[in-house]
Amino acid sequence: MASVPQTAVLIVAAGSGSRAGSSGIPKQYQSIGGQPILARTLGLFVGHDGVDAVQAVIGERQRDLYDSVVAPHPKLRSPITGGRTRQSSVQLGLAALANDAPRRVLIHDAARPFASSPLIDRVMTALGAADAVVPTLPVASTLKRVELGHVLATVERDGLEAAETPQGFAFAAIRDAHEKAAAAGREFTDDAAVAEWAGIAVTTVAGDPANVKLTTADDIVAADRRSFKAFIRSRRERRSR
Repeated sequence: MASVPQTAVLIVAAGSGSRAGSSGIPKQYQSIGGQPILARTLGLFVGHDGVDAVQAVIGERQRDLYDSVVAPHPKLRSPITGGRTRQSSVQLGLAALANDAPRRVLIHDAARPFASSPLIDRVMTALGAADAVVPTLPVASTLKRVELGHVLATVERDGLEAAETPQGFAFAAIRDAHEKAAAAGREFTDDAAVAEWAGIAVTTVAGDPANVKLTTADDIVAADRRSFKAFIRSRRERRSR
């Protein structure tokens, strides 16, 4: 009998990626450094010793694309089709993992292919003493409240931090929170916000500036250059040993 996974990972990959160019291919299936973004993101977690199971949530009619870029792996569950919104896709993904009954779950955006092992470790370690953990970074830019092209106010940035993924949760708590939010017709921009609304205390850990989310075509071009440079640097380091 298969052991019950202690830590599962849910990769949200159901979006159309319409802002990432006119290629007709959703951004998660486009390549950076010669590797599809989704394959790279999944690899971060199936290759992590602390992860037991990985579940991808993909878009409708994307199964052929998924199969063309993702290699089978013992930790990797068969992908499921997501919903109309990110939040509904996460809820469906959590339902798919329910039979496994993991103790905790990390929820990560497929379009963040540069999450590092230390970042994943920080989230998992903090989950030892919390039911919800989100990596954050202090906001560096001056923030303006704008309406119709005019600045209404400068927003005080003290205490403001930008959220990243993976966000970690006690599985039962976040699944219950998502079900309650859906029943109440509430929509949130990330899973930590769902947890907050449900009354779950959310702990923060240090995020990673390199853990960027790829949104536009320019983001993907920059990520491709970054990956290529890292590949060349790695080859040079191996040759010098």
